[in-house]
Amino acid sequence: MEFSSKLLERAVNEMAQLPGIGKRTALRLVLHLLKQPKEQTGFLSQALMTMREEIKFCESCHNISDVAVCEICANDKRNREIICVVEDIRDVMAIENTGQFRGIYHVLGGKISPIDGVGPSQLKINSLVEKVKLGHVKELIFALSSTMEGDTTNFYIYKQIKECAIITSTIARGIAVGDELEFADEVTLGRSILQRVPFENTFKLS
Repeated sequence: MEFSSKLLERAVNEMAQLPGIGKRTALRLVLHLLKQPKEQTGFLSQALMTMREEIKFCESCHNISDVAVCEICANDKRNREIICVVEDIRDVMAIENTGQFRGIYHVLGGKISPIDGVGPSQLKINSLVEKVKLGHVKELIFALSSTMEGDTTNFYIYKQIKECAIITSTIARGIAVGDELEFADEVTLGRSILQRVPFENTFKLS
């Protein structure tokens, strides 16, 4: 792709770093910004800079938040005895949109994936295990995507807390194997939460 401007080329190259954005789409977005008033681009850049500098992670569940403790964890109407374990903020948003879950969350920040160099120590697993061992949690719902990495992560956590007096369950397989949670429709995801099954039923104990 030939550019008549080095400034344009640099902007397109930076935009193309975003997930799912190729060079052609990046060019279209950059040219769109050029057509907008300068202050509009300023609003966008300022919003991104402010988000990057001021965003926080909830001290309790590791969800993205504007304050030290996110709105979900701070809500007295949520059931703190039930924790839904998810990969990232997108999964929290997907489940919240169903309106079917009234517990709290624990965001791991990823899944165990040796091929990508991601091990248990890179995830927020230790803090989850500590919560369970305090004895205030009655049920842990595994809501990771039904992929090999997701199942591996579920099983690793299960082994860490299986001696605790706690119910472990997983969302029903209304979500197709290999699907990412964020792409499931709200009705299917909501039913999967309500019809969750004991985690032990998803594998054969040796």
